[in-house]
Amino acid sequence: MKRLNGFEQYMHIALEEARLAFDAGEVPVGAVLVCGGEIISRAHNRVERDHDATRHAELICLGEGMTKRGGRLNDCTLYVTLEPCAMCAGACVNAKLGRLVFGAFDEVAGCCGSRMDLTDKCFLHSVETWGGILEDECKALLSGFFQALR
Repeated sequence: MKRLNGFEQYMHIALEEARLAFDAGEVPVGAVLVCGGEIISRAHNRVERDHDATRHAELICLGEGMTKRGGRLNDCTLYVTLEPCAMCAGACVNAKLGRLVFGAFDEVAGCCGSRMDLTDKCFLHSVETWGGILEDECKALLSGFFQALR
């Protein structure tokens, strides 16, 4: 149970980032990269702002983390509010991420267990993955965003 509480602590920070995305008119996904109990980077989606489909919260966090640490992230955990897509799951594998923790499952585009699982034994590196952490809160934020668009 102690591990779950730790997961929730950082997922709340990822949710703060997701709310910033929501307020900016971005799909509300937030991420935080943690190494040794220290937050290395945190980000939210910036696809619309930057006019760049690759500006997902996960990629921003991973990029900043690798730059700060000078290499791979095998001893780090990435917390993200939505199950990563194929692009972001692939980046987690290529960054040699130690652990991925996500909130809401994405039955449409999720590639960490829902539609497929790119993080588990597909490539030379597997990423330990936990899903469904604060899932209801993560889903509610996403649902609210898409309802407001309609």
